[in-house]
Amino acid sequence: MNISVQPRPISLSEPIAAAVATPGESFSDVIGAAMGQVEGTQASADRMAADLLIGGQGDVHSVALASQKAELSMELFQQVRNKFVQAYQELMKMPM
Repeated sequence: MNISVQPRPISLSEPIAAAVATPGESFSDVIGAAMGQVEGTQASADRMAADLLIGGQGDVHSVALASQKAELSMELFQQVRNKFVQAYQELMKMPM
C-alpha cells in the first residue's frame, strides 16, 4: 500500500513530539520531518556557539540552552527510533 502525500513542513520552534502523523501521511514523511527538525536544532546551536566564540554575539546562557535543547532533541529522537525498531522486531517474531 503506497500512498502519495505531500510532506508537511515542521517549524523548528515546534517540539519534536508535535511531529505526529495526520491522516494520509506516511511514516517516512513523519520520520524525515523529525530528523530535519533535530538537524535544524543542532545547526542552530552550532551557529549560536560560533557567533559567540567568533563574533562575540549572544550570551553564554543562550548558547548553553540551545546546546542542551539540541542534545535533548537528539536523545528523544533516538529513543523514539529505538522503540520503533523494537516494535518492528517484535512483529517479525510473530508467526504468520
